[in-house]
Amino acid sequence: MKQNSQLSDVLHVLLHMAEGEGPATSEVLATAMQSHPVVLRRLMAGLRDAGFVVSEKGHGGGWVLSCPLDRITLGDVYQALGAPPLVSLGFREDQPTCLVALAVNDALAGAAQEAEALLLKRFGAVTLAALSADFHRRMAQQKTQGKGKSNLSGHLLQHTLQDHSHEEH
Repeated sequence: MKQNSQLSDVLHVLLHMAEGEGPATSEVLATAMQSHPVVLRRLMAGLRDAGFVVSEKGHGGGWVLSCPLDRITLGDVYQALGAPPLVSLGFREDQPTCLVALAVNDALAGAAQEAEALLLKRFGAVTLAALSADFHRRMAQQKTQGKGKSNLSGHLLQHTLQDHSHEEH
């Protein structure tokens, strides 16, 4: 089963937007996500509706953040994406008549609900400002270790959106 990386992708893009100077086009952001601009625009629409980003039209236009990073939590972004399933457990039968299947489904559904509640609680406690601070801490640590390049996913020390057009994750 293919994992849904939309939340991770959008968080990555938002942090790049925070580091960037000026608007970022859908094409550049989609390249960073290794996706298509139409997919990116669809995801950004939820963020725009939530008031986290705006798009500027015309030459030199693109997407920009519209509020401070400390006012956006991972939970906010998750909700803006339409609250996609966090835990994907399938059931052998969706509406079983077998008593064993009923017991199994109830146990799995209960565990999945508890896991999702814990994830959502944690998402609500982490801001994009905290992610940005962690990124900057990691960059400073790399600098003090004298590494011109990161060994972490091939990211450059001065990591930009344009770097993604040359990377293979």
